Amino acid sequence: MPIFTTPFASLELERQPHQANEPLQAFDAADEYLLNHLHEQGIEPDSRVLLLNDSFGALACSLAGHCRVTSSGDSHLGFLALHKNLARNGLSGDALTFLPSNETPRGPFDWVLIRVPKTLALLEEQLIRMHSQLAPGARVMAGAMVKHLPRAAGDLLEKYIGPVQASLALKKARLLSATPEDKAAPRSPYPTRYRLDKPALELVNHANVFCRDGLDIGTRAFLPHLPRHLDTRHVADLGCGNGVLGIAYALGSPQAQLTLVDESYMAVQSARENWQAALGQRPVTIRAGDGLAEQPADSLELVLCNPPFHQQQVVGDFLAWRMFQQARAALVTGGELWIVGNRHLGYHAKLKRLFRGVEQVAATPKFVVLKASK
Repeated sequence: MPIFTTPFASLELERQPHQANEPLQAFDAADEYLLNHLHEQGIEPDSRVLLLNDSFGALACSLAGHCRVTSSGDSHLGFLALHKNLARNGLSGDALTFLPSNETPRGPFDWVLIRVPKTLALLEEQLIRMHSQLAPGARVMAGAMVKHLPRAAGDLLEKYIGPVQASLALKKARLLSATPEDKAAPRSPYPTRYRLDKPALELVNHANVFCRDGLDIGTRAFLPHLPRHLDTRHVADLGCGNGVLGIAYALGSPQAQLTLVDESYMAVQSARENWQAALGQRPVTIRAGDGLAEQPADSLELVLCNPPFHQQQVVGDFLAWRMFQQARAALVTGGELWIVGNRHLGYHAKLKRLFRGVEQVAATPKFVVLKASK
């Protein structure tokens, strides 16, 4: 396993979820650049440091014990990776504080280290929440690999923090340093809302929700073909996002018992608000989680899923394949997994390796809706 070495620590770090023969590291040159620069600037043991979007804990594990660390991010998988990597390196889980990104970190902070996220709306919301949370003389640094660093990231830092200076590129990574200025309290444009006609819903979408400005085209292809049931079956919306699939199914299946799960805290918050708006106090389980990893075996009759095809900037079907495996384990014999996916991803063939029967329910020029029976 590659060792992540900086002036603060030498660490063994693993990505989450774990993958045998993992081809990717749990850290990159931007993590190294941020920590080396922080060390050069000098940091006191009582300094309060806020970390944003530290994907697998490389920054937090390195700084644990050197200063007072608060780490905030929107990934439950990132949270699991952080605690596994702390334990792997003999560090206490009490060495730092983790805060989901739908909660506002409480300063004042002397340093803020930011990994620029793929979704710039998340960065914008995080910068807005930092207002009045910075100590006098605080320093704000953002880091990213150059290929993942859009100009708009610097524009957001300048808008909400202050003047920005870009570093030279080093190992294909770059830092943006922002000098805080006194600014009027900003007004957040999040959450956003949009309406559906069928079913008639208004959906709330917090900053890091996928397709927060309108229904994504995969879900649009899926909705007309959702099954309906009149019994009390147990159903999961796996990777629920804002909850639209689970809510739409629940509206047509009034006795069903639903579980909605997503690894994004902002997605879970959106799903909770949307469920309450559409279904009031109808019982439901909505939680952040590693897919159906915590779901008991043979406990579901139906799983609905619009699987992701990326983890941060990494594109691939590893997460989708893992979700299919989790669904199979959680379903009873005869239970069904219903998914929508791009035609070119070949989910039909993949599902046949796990399920006894796979049918195409519907198709558009771009998407297929598939039913897999255990």
